[in-house]
Amino acid sequence: MTRTAHLNREILRLAVPALGALVVEPLFLMADAAMVGHLGVEPLAGLGIASAVLNTIAGLMVFLAYATTPGVARRFGAGDERGAVSVGIDGMWLALGLGAVLATAGALATPLLVAAFGPAGAVAEQAEVYLGISMWGLPAMLIVMAATGLLRGLQNTVLPLWIAGVGFVANAALNLLFIYGFGWGIAGSAIGTVVAQWGMVVAYALIVHRLARRHHASLRPHRDGIRGSARAGGWLFLRTVSLRVALLLTVGAATALGTDELAGWQVVFTIATTAAFALDALAIAAQALIGKHLGAGDPDAVRHVLRRTIAWGGWFGLAIGVVIGALSGVIGLAFTGDPQLAALIALPLLLMAIAQPLAGVVYVLDGVLMGAGDGRYLAVVGVLNLVPFLPALWIISTARPEGSAGLSWLTIAFFLIYMAARMLGLGLRVRGTRWMSVAG
Repeated sequence: MTRTAHLNREILRLAVPALGALVVEPLFLMADAAMVGHLGVEPLAGLGIASAVLNTIAGLMVFLAYATTPGVARRFGAGDERGAVSVGIDGMWLALGLGAVLATAGALATPLLVAAFGPAGAVAEQAEVYLGISMWGLPAMLIVMAATGLLRGLQNTVLPLWIAGVGFVANAALNLLFIYGFGWGIAGSAIGTVVAQWGMVVAYALIVHRLARRHHASLRPHRDGIRGSARAGGWLFLRTVSLRVALLLTVGAATALGTDELAGWQVVFTIATTAAFALDALAIAAQALIGKHLGAGDPDAVRHVLRRTIAWGGWFGLAIGVVIGALSGVIGLAFTGDPQLAALIALPLLLMAIAQPLAGVVYVLDGVLMGAGDGRYLAVVGVLNLVPFLPALWIISTARPEGSAGLSWLTIAFFLIYMAARMLGLGLRVRGTRWMSVAG
């Protein structure tokens, strides 16, 4: 087997299970929505508000996985398996601490968080019930993120897939029992999800305990290790904030264009997010492999991983883009059944499809630099990426072009201008060698 063929198999070995685990996440929300939806419009609307808050918190805290993976992978690649497991355990302790603080603060702030959306009284009541209970699952959610990062760093994406899959089945079964069997309504949905989340923590705890015993690693927290995880995670947190700012401002621009355009943007971005799951799986593989080979002190292998994962990202993005482009005229009908909306988003979907190869390379490069522990650069360049993007949004919001033209310009701004800015910043970084030695 050639070196390239072997690496291709390694990429697939990591990426395919990672994709499965990524897909399970939205299934949790879909299961909740489907069951709560049968309770009525008000519980479903309340779930929508609560989910928006929880998704924002989860999105901002995803650095716990991204920061843990490269630290573990480097030590694993260097042959220090005890140190690799210790880094992961420290990441889990950090997740527990952050989760406890967020859960306590979130439970106290639940009425204020719900009120910020301005819902009707009955909807607000449902949202507060679900969100108040769900806050106590936050520590579990964050621990799972860090534990997933530990296993990814050890080049294992299969166990996270199994745990996520079993967690999804348990969540659905518990929700069915608590909502309908016990008659707890929307509270039953929240309780079922929280129980499933903590069940996943128990599964990870058993696995990590076995790893610690096998490699003689301590299960106790280490101040220096937690501080290191927090420092690396802090930069990635800032990088994530810049992405969230870009997303929120884009939604704001779509809102300024009109109700139809906002609905159309929701469909376009939902399709793009679905495509991103597949491309993110490649980024996870790049992250784990880059960290391992940097730890092994093999720059040639690092460069080889860089070239192959970029190629995978570009070609896979092209394949996804072709599918989206071919279906661009009917996707709107599938989502809403409205011919006018389908016509409105046909061109924006085609433009987004054209940008998928670029997006694929960007996601992979993100994973490469995360695997190298280059969080500070990612944070800085994340802010700089907004420089060309914000004026474009301002022009669109001010000019307010109507119909498909307005939505097309918004798509160009996000999927071409913003993505091109990200590509430039990330591409310039990997052309040199400094990124290979930024983390210890």
